[in-house]
Amino acid sequence: MFGRIGRRILGSKLASNQLGNEKFSVFWGLPILASDAISSVAYAVDEILWALIPAIGLLSYLWVPEIAGVIIFLLLVLTISYRQIVDAYPGGGGAYIVAKENLKTIYGLIVGASLSVDYVLTVAVSISAGSAAIISAFPSLYHYRVEIAIAIIFLMVIGNLRGIRESSRWFSLPTYAFMATMVTLIIAGIIKGGNNTAGLPPSQISDVTFGTQAVTIFLLLRAFSSGCAAVTGVEAIADAAPNFKAPPEKNAKLAYILLAVSVLITFGGIAYLSTIYHPVPSAQQTVISQIATDVFGRGLMYYLIQGTTAILLAMAANTAFAGFPTMISIIARDGYAPRQFTLRGHRLNYSNGIIVLGLMAILLIIIFQGDTHSLIPLYAVGVFTSFTLAQFGMLSRWLRQKPKGWRHKALINGIGAVITLLTVIIIGVEKFSAGAWIVMLIIPILVALMLKVKNHYVSIAKQLDIPNERLGSVSLTARYKHHFIVPISSLNGSVILALRYARSLTPNVIAFHVETYEGGADKLRKKWSQLDTDVPLVIRFSPYREIIGPLAEYIDSEEHESKPGDMITVLLPQFIVSKGWEMLLHNNTSVFIANALFDRRHVILAVLPFYLEDLPGNKKQNNSNGKN
Repeated sequence: MFGRIGRRILGSKLASNQLGNEKFSVFWGLPILASDAISSVAYAVDEILWALIPAIGLLSYLWVPEIAGVIIFLLLVLTISYRQIVDAYPGGGGAYIVAKENLKTIYGLIVGASLSVDYVLTVAVSISAGSAAIISAFPSLYHYRVEIAIAIIFLMVIGNLRGIRESSRWFSLPTYAFMATMVTLIIAGIIKGGNNTAGLPPSQISDVTFGTQAVTIFLLLRAFSSGCAAVTGVEAIADAAPNFKAPPEKNAKLAYILLAVSVLITFGGIAYLSTIYHPVPSAQQTVISQIATDVFGRGLMYYLIQGTTAILLAMAANTAFAGFPTMISIIARDGYAPRQFTLRGHRLNYSNGIIVLGLMAILLIIIFQGDTHSLIPLYAVGVFTSFTLAQFGMLSRWLRQKPKGWRHKALINGIGAVITLLTVIIIGVEKFSAGAWIVMLIIPILVALMLKVKNHYVSIAKQLDIPNERLGSVSLTARYKHHFIVPISSLNGSVILALRYARSLTPNVIAFHVETYEGGADKLRKKWSQLDTDVPLVIRFSPYREIIGPLAEYIDSEEHESKPGDMITVLLPQFIVSKGWEMLLHNNTSVFIANALFDRRHVILAVLPFYLEDLPGNKKQNNSNGKN
């Protein structure tokens, strides 16, 4: 039943040799991997104004272009730097691989933990901002913002589980539609506004009080740290470079150029329009909504802008759904994350990474009630930590290897290292009390967990490994004395089948029953006495109606005459009904017994199925069981 539902929702399974067909071109891949950075225009200017207007009021609009210019310069430096990372490491992994191979493993783990936090926040922030765009157009939905965000994440997870190529078709067109509406808004806004910078703020929607403080460097740094959300998502292309069609490094580098141009136009354009129309940050109406209202009114174009913005902000989370599963699979391949993240799913994607990312983002949205402004302070610390370590890692690589043209490459990464280090310090200081401390606490915890996972795998490998030089002395002819214990609740067809099977292998067989109330086993004793068998029936009374406890005590006792080195097999009869859902109507005690005894040494757990109806392929088996 679940298999049929899965195929209808996710599509048919893909064979492993179809992986090459799942990669995307630059046209389809750019929106998937760059939508986070492109969509940041929808809230980055808001965050700059949230920092400035309460302090300096109308003077804020004079400083927005300068702050946006510094952020765009930072973006250009990062773009050039990450193009170099793609050249050096076309196999993906981005900053994690760079830091791990050129600095120390611990720095790579810090990057992996930082980016993991950032990707979760990317989904939470993008979806929350998309929900805010919907609420700007339909204010009556404000109280349902969390539910709207969760529903969007659910759809995102389903879309990504359908596979890389299909998800790129789903999510790419909204990105291009958003860019088209933003360019239209910027051009129309400039034509309509001209050089008029004397507009008055729409105070009727303002949530803030206009301040009259002096402009200080600390204020500007706070605004800069808030606006740095505009450059998050840059690392996703390098993390997921193998998802591009061949040659992946060439296509990934081209995608970086297009990303920089797109952000320059959209983010720079909206920042400039804010100096003309003086929008005021508001929980009920975004900056883009206010500018679009002033330029187009509440007509068709306004709702088209809000619709494409809302869709893109939701789709921007797809950057994380493309980058995180690939990155965490590489970390898992190195042994620092659960190996389940390395497995490709139904449609050749890393489905476990997709599902975990969606669940963690939902948890964040519930905790912060889908408030973008509350989530932003947590957002940039992790990503700029990874930026910084990636720059220092590449700088170390060029200084150590000195390939052709290494000087100008080292200069680029050196500049990037200094800028991103200063930025992460600024963000950490300015946003510490606003929530950045949470990320600073979570990252070391994640690193410690990664190291613990690695230690676990190393320990397991040491215990399981057989050196090649010892294989010649390993014998497979060891003989064990076997003891079978068959737990039963009554005497029925499945029990008879289990006892027959056990006796065919060894004479050391006992049937074990737990009596949960006085006289409860009398019927079984009577029926057993009529059975022509020498298999002993052991009955234990359990006044608290426990089944597993008495069985475990019996196994640990010496009553069944097993000795050290003997093997005890607990054979669990399990009847199978014709439809999967019908199993919910039964106790399924064998499942609980198996789980409880799984950690006991020298105990083998076996399940013997007994089919109650003639299912396809089982009729012959049942008939033969009845004749033996």
